[in-house]
Amino acid sequence: MHTETLEAINVKLPLQQSEELYTVKARGGRWTAVERQEAVVVSSEHLPIQGLSFDELKTTALLDLEGKVMLPGFVDAHMHLDKAYSLPWVRNRSGTLLEAIENYRAASPAFTKEMIRDRIVKAALSSASFGSAVLRSHLDVPVHMGREMAMRTIEAALEAREKVSEIVDIQYFPMFFYDPAYERELTEFASETLRMGIDGIGGAPHLSPNPETNVGWAFRLAQLFDKPIDLHTDESDNPDMKTIDIYCDYVKAGGYGGRATAGHLCSLSAMEHNEAERLIAKMADAGIAAVTLPAVNLYLQGRGDRGNVRRGVTRVRELEEAGVTIAAASDNIQDPFHPFGRGDLLQIGLMTAYAAHLAKEEDIVTVLRLLTTNPAKLAGLTQYGIAPGNPASFVVLDACSEEELFQELPSSRWVYNKSKWTFASMLSRFGLEPSVSGSLV
Repeated sequence: MHTETLEAINVKLPLQQSEELYTVKARGGRWTAVERQEAVVVSSEHLPIQGLSFDELKTTALLDLEGKVMLPGFVDAHMHLDKAYSLPWVRNRSGTLLEAIENYRAASPAFTKEMIRDRIVKAALSSASFGSAVLRSHLDVPVHMGREMAMRTIEAALEAREKVSEIVDIQYFPMFFYDPAYERELTEFASETLRMGIDGIGGAPHLSPNPETNVGWAFRLAQLFDKPIDLHTDESDNPDMKTIDIYCDYVKAGGYGGRATAGHLCSLSAMEHNEAERLIAKMADAGIAAVTLPAVNLYLQGRGDRGNVRRGVTRVRELEEAGVTIAAASDNIQDPFHPFGRGDLLQIGLMTAYAAHLAKEEDIVTVLRLLTTNPAKLAGLTQYGIAPGNPASFVVLDACSEEELFQELPSSRWVYNKSKWTFASMLSRFGLEPSVSGSLV
C-alpha cells in the first residue's frame, strides 16, 4: 500500500551544496518538484517522519523531515552477492587474497543453487535496508570446473533478482576467468549468459598468465553483445602490476569510454607517484571509471609486509581530481575475502574518508558522491538523483548535516524506492527508546 503523491518539507539535500532547506514533491513514483525554502516551514498538515510507524508512513502523503538529510538511493557498484554470508563454510586463515580464492573454489561444488540464491537475496535486502537502490554484483563462474557448476550461479542470480525486483535493482557481471585451453567453452558459456539477461562482462585479467590476451577476449565479447565491461584490475601490492595500462589501450581503441570500469587498482597505491599519475591520466583520457573497495583491500592487502604495511586502497583523491569517475563500494560481505560488512554504503563511505584522507568539511560531499552520483554514472543510470522527472528513489537519514552522517552513522533510516516505502528503521539516537522496524515487503 502506498500513496500516489508525496510531499516533504524541511529537507536537507547535501548534494545540492546549499545550506538551505527544500520542499520536494513526487507523484506516481517520480519527482515533480524540488524547491528551495526561504526559511523553515511550519505546517500542522505535514507529519514529522520521526514519529510515524511504518504502516503510518506508507499512507502519509505530507511529511516534515525537520531538517533531516535526504540522499538519492545509494548505488553499490561492486559486490559479490553470491559469495555473501559464506564465511561459516569457507574460512581464510592467512587473510590473503590467494587463500580466499583457493578456499572458495574448493567449497563451491557443495553450494546448491538454492543456497547461492538465498545468500544473494539476503545480501541484496540487507543492502536495500541501509538505503541502496541499485547493486552491481560480480559472480563466480568457474567454467573450467564444469559448466553445470558455473550455470548454477547464473540461474541462482537471475532467480534472486526476480525475488527482490520490487525492492532493489541488481546488475550482474560474471567474472569470466580466461584460459586459452577453455576458450571455446568459455565463449559459448559467456554468450549464453548474456542472452539470458546478464548485464555485462567481468573478470580479473591481472590473475591470468597472459593479461593482455584476457583483456582482448573480454573486449571482443563485450563489443559483440554491445555490453559494458567491468574488470577487477591490479588487486595486488606489486607496483609492477599494470594491467590498467593494457585496459586503457583497449578502451581507447574500441571507443568504450564511459562503458568500462576498473575495480580495486591497489597497485596504484604501491607504485611511484609519477608512474601512478601517468596511469591515472591515461584512465581519464580513455574514459575508464574506477571503484575503490576500502574494506576488503584494507583486510586483504599488505599481508606479507612487516613494518610499513601497505594497505591497498587506491589513490582515491588523485583519481577524483584527475576527472576519473570513481565510486566506493562494499565488495564482499561476511565471506573468506572479508569477514565483516553488511552492505551499508554509509559505513563504506566512512572507511573511504579515513583511508583516503577525505575528512575535511569540504571533502564530505565528495565522499557522498562516491556513493551516489558517481556510481550511478558508471552503472549507466540516466535518470538518477533528486530532480524533477527522475524516479523518486531516496533514503532519509537521521542527521541534519553531511558531516553528521559520518560522525553518527545514523541507525534511523527511511528508504523509498519503486514507488513505495520499502524500509524504515527508527531508533532513538541515544538508545532511550525502543526501535521500530518496517517490513521490506
